Amino acid sequence: MDSATLISFLAVDLLLVCVPGADWAYVIAAGLRGRSVGAAVAGLVSGYALHTVLATAGLAVLVAGSPALLTALTVAGAAYLVWLGWSVLRRPGVPEAGETAVTGGGRVFLRGATISGLNPKGLLLYLSVLPQFLVTRDAHLPIPAQTAVLGLLHMACCAAVYAAVGVLARAVLGARPAAARAVTRTSGAAMLGIGAFLLVQRLALGG
Repeated sequence: MDSATLISFLAVDLLLVCVPGADWAYVIAAGLRGRSVGAAVAGLVSGYALHTVLATAGLAVLVAGSPALLTALTVAGAAYLVWLGWSVLRRPGVPEAGETAVTGGGRVFLRGATISGLNPKGLLLYLSVLPQFLVTRDAHLPIPAQTAVLGLLHMACCAAVYAAVGVLARAVLGARPAAARAVTRTSGAAMLGIGAFLLVQRLALGG
């Protein structure tokens, strides 16, 4: 694995991470509700750390080779997104001016880990995109080590982008309750819509 391969993967990965989705929606909602952005980001990254460990251990290949298992994981993730999106729509985060309280760090972390751990976009990355950048011939590193390196790069990208999104959302929208409510509801609708689409798609394919 050479520097050109790493740069190519980094470019593709950044493009995927910068596309708003469930992770963005969660870190924005966490910031606007006065919860710790750091805990939310750490939770999201830990979910991808689990993906990295499983992929390095070769379990990603097993999942990719089992359509039933992949479908079950995708449906579970989609159902969780629907539930979470509906919860955000019911209770949109609207910070008060000057609010600095940080609550429920452990809960924020665990929810973030669950979101990224079941995120269909994450499954797509580890099962379809990442393997394309593995060097199988004349490689200096074995496949598991290459997988770990690419997984760590993805985690670093997620940490940087999501931290920036959470902090900017809090700074820009913190004193604008109406805008914060609109953004949070949009995020919730996005999670609900993505989850519903994936549920319908997977159930249709399964049928």
